[in-house]
Amino acid sequence: MTANVVVYSASWCPWCHKAKEFLTRNKVKFIEKDVDSNPEYVEELQKKSKQTGIPVVEIDGTIIVGYDEATMRKLLKL
Repeated sequence: MTANVVVYSASWCPWCHKAKEFLTRNKVKFIEKDVDSNPEYVEELQKKSKQTGIPVVEIDGTIIVGYDEATMRKLLKL
């Protein structure tokens, strides 16, 4: 089963880089939504997470705020 994964991030965010590196290292495909390049992504992020902090990782509809490797591993069954 392939999870539906979206990462809300920005190029200047070190924890965003860590989240994307973790997913890439574990061969998890994801869609990256750069909040600096598209204001609509900021609105999406706020609606889903109720905040503006990044990274936000969405795995099959579950929202993870910040870099939380343990939760990502659990949801991705890694």
